[in-house]
Amino acid sequence: MQISYSIVTVSRDLVAGSVVFFVALPLCLGIALASGAPLVAGILAGIVGGVLVGLISKSHASVSGPAAGLAAIVGASIGSLGFETFLMAVVVGGALQIALGVAKAGAIVRYVPSSVINGLLVAIGLLLVLKQLPHLIGYEATSQTDLARQLMGGGGILSPGNMAHRAHAGAASIGIASTLLLLAWDRSRLLKSSRLPAPLAVVALGIVLGLVFRDWGGNWRLHAASLVDVPLHRDLSTFFKSLHHPDFSQILNPAVYITGLTIAVVASLETLLNLEAVEKLDPRKRTSPPSRELIAQGLGNVVVGLVGGLPITSVVVRGTVNIQAGAQTRLSAIAHGLFLLVAVALAPAWLNHIPLSCLAAILVVTGLKLASPSLAKRMYRAGWPQFVSFAGTVAAILLTDLLLGLLAGLAISLSFVAHGALRRPVRTSLEKHVGCDVVRAQLANQVCFLNRTALTRAFVSVPAGGHLLIDAGQSDYIDPDVADLIREFALEKAPTRGVSVSLRGFRGEHDLEDRVRFVDHASQELQAAAVPEDILEMLMEGNRRFRAGQRVDRDLGRQVALTAAAQHPLAVVISCIDSRTPAELVFDLGIGDVFSVRIAGNIVTREVLGSVEYACAVAGAKLVLVMGHTRCGAVAAAVQHARDSSVGTQMHGCRHLEPIAAVIRDAIRTPSSGLRSSSSVVADDAACDAVARENTLLMASRLTAQSDALRQLSESGRLAVHGAMYDVATGAVEVLPPLSSESLPISRRCA
Repeated sequence: MQISYSIVTVSRDLVAGSVVFFVALPLCLGIALASGAPLVAGILAGIVGGVLVGLISKSHASVSGPAAGLAAIVGASIGSLGFETFLMAVVVGGALQIALGVAKAGAIVRYVPSSVINGLLVAIGLLLVLKQLPHLIGYEATSQTDLARQLMGGGGILSPGNMAHRAHAGAASIGIASTLLLLAWDRSRLLKSSRLPAPLAVVALGIVLGLVFRDWGGNWRLHAASLVDVPLHRDLSTFFKSLHHPDFSQILNPAVYITGLTIAVVASLETLLNLEAVEKLDPRKRTSPPSRELIAQGLGNVVVGLVGGLPITSVVVRGTVNIQAGAQTRLSAIAHGLFLLVAVALAPAWLNHIPLSCLAAILVVTGLKLASPSLAKRMYRAGWPQFVSFAGTVAAILLTDLLLGLLAGLAISLSFVAHGALRRPVRTSLEKHVGCDVVRAQLANQVCFLNRTALTRAFVSVPAGGHLLIDAGQSDYIDPDVADLIREFALEKAPTRGVSVSLRGFRGEHDLEDRVRFVDHASQELQAAAVPEDILEMLMEGNRRFRAGQRVDRDLGRQVALTAAAQHPLAVVISCIDSRTPAELVFDLGIGDVFSVRIAGNIVTREVLGSVEYACAVAGAKLVLVMGHTRCGAVAAAVQHARDSSVGTQMHGCRHLEPIAAVIRDAIRTPSSGLRSSSSVVADDAACDAVARENTLLMASRLTAQSDALRQLSESGRLAVHGAMYDVATGAVEVLPPLSSESLPISRRCA
């Protein structure tokens, strides 16, 4: 998106940048404190993240800087490598991020399960809380890397002895007051809606209390070790000379590359996640290329490693504040970085009045938000696999480190995927085709050699003399070992048990050609062998599948080819033209299985009778099913006309509808309809459905009454005629009993 700069946009960006500066300053110092790095390293990261990344990135909402999510990694790495060697790892990590961006790997975050990402956030939150507890109460622990020693034993931070005897009264009071202020800030609408950032208010409170406690003296007075310690410089030249630089002599140290990889992976994930979250908050819904963002972050980390700063990422807190402060372009991020540079280079003295305990409070509350119990509850509700991956990631990170924890979480998630693939490599179902019952084995999308046992079990479950269809239509990959298994079963093992094996969807891969060895359409042999009762049951079984959503998967293209030369349907279905009553769908049929006659009101006219005679006497169909349906429009028109002859078919302007309605009105006069008197006709759904039912039976009886050919076939047992009702609300078909002998005689006129 092309951005135009004006006095208005620049002024708004400067205001937003100043607001972000006041939020970022305590966060930069606090994260450096949490990382065990020189405090100025946090501010350097903020400067580079604001100025350099702001210039290269295409994001107009995101703001970069040191991230709390990396504090645990940074602290452990500095403790094991030393600060200068750690800076070398930051440079390596930045180079890896640049490579990821050039390789267009910005979509990498989509391949990490949400359970693992949420586990990472919770673990980072817990580590922040645990690492900052000493600073919160003014107690300096001797080890910042051994979590077990911090928590357990007589020397543990949380032991009552240390809490009571080694806490500093002044620092602890500031830390607790700052924590309470932050918690209250989140719960107060007035405070949350104010333009004053909560971290800035906490820093101001800490400075004021520190000055008050200095006058009190004693254990209340803060020691130098309890305050921010930014080196003082006469000018910018002495500031730049004081910067730390990476130890290039460690370029071949494997630990440098392991740490660099960890920084690259975690920083990239955090950047991409935060970028997506911040851009969702942007009122203008602007987006930036994720791969370009990785390049920008990588360059920023290379530079920040060279000048002695902490690794940087996109930070959701700063981005959110930036948007809320009215930022228009990325100039606001650049401005906040410049403000940080001025603060650390020209006015560091006032920074040294900030108590470390108030910075620790900011990080503790940040950690509590990351490790929210509601997140754990949400993961638990998401299901057992999600929760186990989530909890495993948290535990692995707390017991090892972030990289190993992420790998452990991914391994747990992949194990559930593998378990699902092993448990469900094939889905079997019994399909009732017109010729036989077929066991259909639908292969999964990915079928590997680990699935051989489950596939063998499914194949041998087919009864002797049965038919098996192995369907690979939805499979993108089939392991060669699995292809060998299928070939061996089809050619060697299945014939010994009389099992016919058909293949579909293999497309000639692995020397497996598609073939169908069962009859899935109405053939001449099936038609000759079928009896009317079995055909009726076949239709009703198809309707049950239709209602259950378990329709047979047919190769319609193959059926078109096989029926092109000749047709041998098993039945005739006379149904209404209503769009909700297609016989082939209602009875789950294929091409060539039935003749379908459709006419309004499913009535029998001379034309319909001639069609049915041809279908049965010439083409060999052995069942005629007259299918009416509920809520029939043609029946409703006939009932309405019977109730009031002044309205009816003519009201629609359909003068050719009258002959159809006249035939349907015969059904109103049957004794079983209960509507023999026209004056008693009520045109509601129940009355219309009753007439539709009687009309269907009446039409079924007319077939054999008015056709000698059909009557002779029926009397010889070669043809059966039935009426049925289809419920448009449920999809169910009900076979009706024949009309009773008390019904009115059938009119000699065949309309």
